[in-house]
Amino acid sequence: MLLTVLLLLCGLIILIKGADWLVDGSIALARKFNLSDLAIGLTIVAFGTSAPELVVNAYASFQNHPDIVYGNIIGSNNFNIFIILGIAGLITPLTVKSNTVWKEIPFSLFAVVVLMLLSNDFFTEGKHFLTRFDGLLLLLLFASFLFYVFKQVKTDAAKVEIKTTEFSDKRIWGYVCFGLIALVIGGQLVVSNAVKIATHLGVSEKIIGLTILAAGTSLPELATSVTAAIKKNNDIAVGNIIGSNIFNIFSVMAASVIINPINYKGKFDTELYLFAAGTIFLFIAMFTGEKKKLDRWEAAVLLISYIGYTFYIFQK
Repeated sequence: MLLTVLLLLCGLIILIKGADWLVDGSIALARKFNLSDLAIGLTIVAFGTSAPELVVNAYASFQNHPDIVYGNIIGSNNFNIFIILGIAGLITPLTVKSNTVWKEIPFSLFAVVVLMLLSNDFFTEGKHFLTRFDGLLLLLLFASFLFYVFKQVKTDAAKVEIKTTEFSDKRIWGYVCFGLIALVIGGQLVVSNAVKIATHLGVSEKIIGLTILAAGTSLPELATSVTAAIKKNNDIAVGNIIGSNIFNIFSVMAASVIINPINYKGKFDTELYLFAAGTIFLFIAMFTGEKKKLDRWEAAVLLISYIGYTFYIFQK
């Protein structure tokens, strides 16, 4: 059992480091093609911080572990909203641009509503399956989000500050290749050992996905947003989380379902409601008042709510 836990932790470390290498290499490659900092930040960095979820879910879907697929995505999104924004908001009140309030946050809410409707077969009478057709629909919505991002890049004069160094072509491709290899190895270790732990302890794969895997795969978002909050770069602190949540549903879930359709059966309705409630709370908090701001007391509400939810699921 100890070896299994150590292998799981090693998998998470390899996964996160792989994402880090992939981001560094991709940014350096993008700079060679003269892409703007904003374009890089909203696409490559957003993809890199969500790469652990993507790899873990691809493995889980291929090996037919639907509870891990849903648990990791919904658990990661809730961890992002309640824990990461809660911590970042306690460090400094988070004031953001109006576009984030009016467009990105509602788009995140739209994403969870779409997933909820598709999962529960709201449009058709079925057996609560998420089908490959549903996956293609999610990908189409993801494409519309990317279109909005690139349109925003052209009209927004703001810049995303990303620290980079000049890499040789050999080093760039080394980072990209080793990053991808690390993601594959780390993802395999995480999924296989998480299943072993759940089986050994008699804990459901749902709980493992919602807690250990969700927190582990959200570490890149945690590092990015907390660092941005410390540097008073609030747009990145909030935008990273909202973008990651949209990416997880429209891209990661889509890929998972296309690999293997998922039998849902309403197991995660509570978590979907929680995610929707957290997103609405964030929108209201940033909409009210003169400044679009998440105050420290509101960040504390997010943290306390998640602690209460965690206690509830373990008691249940």
